Parts: sequence; C-alpha cells; structure tokens
Amino acid sequence: MKATVLGASGFIGANIVRHLQGKGYEVATPGRAELAALAGDLGHVFYCVGLTGNFRDHPLATVEAHAGILARLLETVSCESFLYFSSTRIYGQATETAQTGETGPVRVTPSADTTYDLSKMLGEALCLAMEQPAVRVIRLSNVYGADQSPNTFLGSLLRDLATKGHAEFLESAESSKDYVAMTDVATLAERIARSGRQRIYNVASGRATRHGDIAGAVTRAGYSCSFRPGGVRRALPAIDIARIQNEFDFSPRNLIDDLPSLLRAAGGSASHSGVDP
Repeated sequence: MKATVLGASGFIGANIVRHLQGKGYEVATPGRAELAALAGDLGHVFYCVGLTGNFRDHPLATVEAHAGILARLLETVSCESFLYFSSTRIYGQATETAQTGETGPVRVTPSADTTYDLSKMLGEALCLAMEQPAVRVIRLSNVYGADQSPNTFLGSLLRDLATKGHAEFLESAESSKDYVAMTDVATLAERIARSGRQRIYNVASGRATRHGDIAGAVTRAGYSCSFRPGGVRRALPAIDIARIQNEFDFSPRNLIDDLPSLLRAAGGSASHSGVDP
C-alpha cells in the first residue's frame, strides 16, 4: 500500500507517518518545496499542512496553507483517497452539542481571530466540491500526545511541569476543551481514508475535560498548580462523535487517564514540586 503525508514535519503529520509505516504502508513525505512537482499516483494522501498557534501573526500564510496549496493539489494529483485535516475549532461559536455535528450549519463571525476557522472551512468546501467520494475531511479536536508542541495549551502545561514542577492556569477551573489522543487520531485517519462511508467526520473524544479536572490529576501525580485570579471561563459544548462511534465502533482514550504517562514522557519529576507523589 502507498501513502503520501503532506505536512509530515509537524506533530500530527509525523505521527501519521509512523502509524502508516507500522501498518505496512510505503510512505512518501514530500516537503513544501516539492509539492508543486508532485505527480503520478500518490496512493492515500493525508493533508496535514497547516498553521496553528501562530496563525494570528501570519493570516495570509494560514490561508495559503489551509486552502491555497490544497486547491492546486486537488487540481493536479492522482490518488486513491485524499484526507483533509480540518478542525473542530470551527464550532467555536456553537452553544449546544446539537450544533457540533457534521451535517449542520457552522456559525463563524469573520474577524482576525477566525482566520484559522474560515480558512479551514474553505479547505473543506474545496474538498467537498470534488465529485469524488474518496476525498474526505476530518475535523480534529485538541490532539494530545507525548511529543506535542509546547505552543499548545497542554504542551505548555506539560513543559512547565517538567521543568519547574509547577504550572499556572490562566483561565478558570471551569474552562474546558475536548482532547483526543494522537493514537486515536492516527488509527481513525487511516481507517477513514481507506473505507470511510461519509465525506466529513468529527474526530474527538466527545467529552469536555475541565481545567479543574486536569489540575486534580496533576496534583495527584505529585506536581503543583494554581489558577490565576480572575481567569476567564472558556468552554465549548461537547463535540458530537456519533458518526465515528457508529461506523468504526470508536471508544476514545481519556486525557485524565493518560496524563501520568504524558508527564513521564515530558521528562517531569514530581520531586521538582516538593509535593509527595
């Protein structure tokens, strides 16, 4: 089997490569400079190109990564399947779980802060405009894993705990996010690319994990943490994952259960904090 992973140098792309290789795929990982020259049958294509934490500083590059490069590739490449990695961030203005399903309308107010969301939605629209059922979209929630970027909320938290034994939450304990394990993402991405029956899938845990619950797990692991006074509450309704549960019998991993192993992988030691494990 043949696969091509675009954006293989990033956290998600690199993990997709490792997973596919473990499944016996012959995996190509062309760099950004090689994309214009791609030709021939690319097998199963995984489009992981994108900007994340720094998108506000680079809005034009964000649109180019999420839609510009994509448009040119969809016109020129030949492949067995094409999987575009989008984001559940597009549900940022949802107010209830009924608004986080794959089939409903998505509410986004144009602004500098929604450049990421809108460019991902444009990428989705380009994929869905292709009259090819094997061109699909997955909307990823907050992906966690042992080697995630310190530019993410959870990555920053793990870094501070590993280096200082203490972390401060800037938002309130009632803030929450949906976290999905990288291992779950890689497994589902390969299965969706090979045999998905739908064009769009939410890939998430379907549960909102509170900052307060993370703090409790961190404390139980022997570290210390605190909440900045006056921190705002930021929370979304749970992401609807009925589609992947029904089609793939998906049972997501739990961030709270995985936190001890993530802390060990980050190189942390509870002795840094002076708190007994």
